[in-house]
Amino acid sequence: MERMPSEILLKIFSYLDAVTLLCAGCVNRRFYHLSNDNFIWFRIYTTAFSPKRCNWKVNLAEKSAVSMKSLSVEDKEAGYWKKEFITKQRASVKAVLAQVLQPVNPDTGLPVKTKEALRISGLYWVIILKAKNGQEYVMEHTDLSVHDSSVTIMWYGKNWPQLAMLSALDLCGVMPVFMDRSKTPSKNGPRWHSLIAKYHLSNLTESTMIGWDSLIRIFCLHPGLLVGLWKREEELAFVMANLHFHHLVEKSTLGSATVPYELPPHTPLLDDHPEYGLHGYQLHVDMHSSGISYLCGTFRNLFTKKELFYNGRNPFG
Repeated sequence: MERMPSEILLKIFSYLDAVTLLCAGCVNRRFYHLSNDNFIWFRIYTTAFSPKRCNWKVNLAEKSAVSMKSLSVEDKEAGYWKKEFITKQRASVKAVLAQVLQPVNPDTGLPVKTKEALRISGLYWVIILKAKNGQEYVMEHTDLSVHDSSVTIMWYGKNWPQLAMLSALDLCGVMPVFMDRSKTPSKNGPRWHSLIAKYHLSNLTESTMIGWDSLIRIFCLHPGLLVGLWKREEELAFVMANLHFHHLVEKSTLGSATVPYELPPHTPLLDDHPEYGLHGYQLHVDMHSSGISYLCGTFRNLFTKKELFYNGRNPFG
């Protein structure tokens, strides 16, 4: 393959679909540069997002726009149309997920179809253990439990790197770049990483210890991460994350590998009644341990009178 003329390889690449072409670009440096060819990616782009796919009647302005783009293909830097295609593809996936997540449960205030969104997106979660020498260890979850309002993810096993050589842990959502609702996502296809949270491991044993037994000590890292250490070896035993459904899909898909998704600003409603103080609240409780649910219920029309507050806090809450 190294001796094959570039013209022949480009001809072969022109018959590949987007997923296969991206995978081919990971083989070596030469394949990477050839797979960035703008003419190939422009054809893929116009085939996937042609106005004809959406509307049988194409107006003159749309035809002119496509024609002008085709004239400027040669003027763009290598890889331009690959980036444009991936950007457009991600925008279409975002639109599909936003539509699925639109209906809201009035009891919890959470999207009704979060589980469906997780299924059709092919979303899963990984932790990336970062060593002090720059090496990274990517670990896929070994267990997953989806509840009414949250998802619990577990990582455990025997092949952990030594804790002393680790500096940080990244929790990321991982989703296929190309979503096809009719097919199961390919295991080896291109993936998009979205950073959810970053944790420092240098002083892990100085974190809050919330439990222990004869074998393991459990530490809590904010936000929402439990780390188990073997008592004797002081090495990693397991990692567990509990992620609430509130903006879970957005946080797991719309960030980048280095920058988390920024949540929209939230301004609470002013409902401080002269007599009843804060009122009209609902409390949804979902207590579970892995796949077993112990309590799940909603308490409505809660309120707290002003005289029960001291310095802005309820001493009984």
